[in-house]
Amino acid sequence: MGSFLAPTPREVMVMEFEVHGKRVEVVQGDITRVKVDAIVNAANEGLRGGGGVDGAIHRAGGPAIMAACRKIGHCPTGSAVITTAGKLPAKYVIHAVGPIWRGGNSGEPELLRSAYEASLQLAQEYGLKSIAFPSISTGAYGFPIEKACPIAIKAVLDHLAGETSLERVVFVLFTRDDYETYMNHATKLLGEQSS
Repeated sequence: MGSFLAPTPREVMVMEFEVHGKRVEVVQGDITRVKVDAIVNAANEGLRGGGGVDGAIHRAGGPAIMAACRKIGHCPTGSAVITTAGKLPAKYVIHAVGPIWRGGNSGEPELLRSAYEASLQLAQEYGLKSIAFPSISTGAYGFPIEKACPIAIKAVLDHLAGETSLERVVFVLFTRDDYETYMNHATKLLGEQSS
């Protein structure tokens, strides 16, 4: 499995599916080390960097990413923008702004799906063949991962069912618990559609 991750001191856990002739993977690891055309950042509207995956991407990628974000300035919730990946192994970073969880009755599921769809659309516009997603909005923004995970997977499945340049989509989860949540949902949702 080392062909898609830079060397890491800990074991990488991977589950793979083939869906609509494309590869979908669920990986426990560090998204900043994944070798894909673009990694997705769980960004904030001001594109200012922050904690969690956002901070990790900015630290690992260096100042070029923040400089590009400053030029863009703002990204509304449910949208995404694309920048250089700086020193990361990926070519691009897609900054997707997911919603803050407010109980689920303020359009959060639709905004979360929109953030994934906007990221996938940018990948398509840039002709990218591979993309890696974190679990958007499930950290500091408090979106329950059990609710967010199926939204993410279904958005990807719907995209892969259509005309797309993408050949590989990777969900990268940092913790074992998050990996197991995605693995369980992926087994149900992706396993049903595996070819």
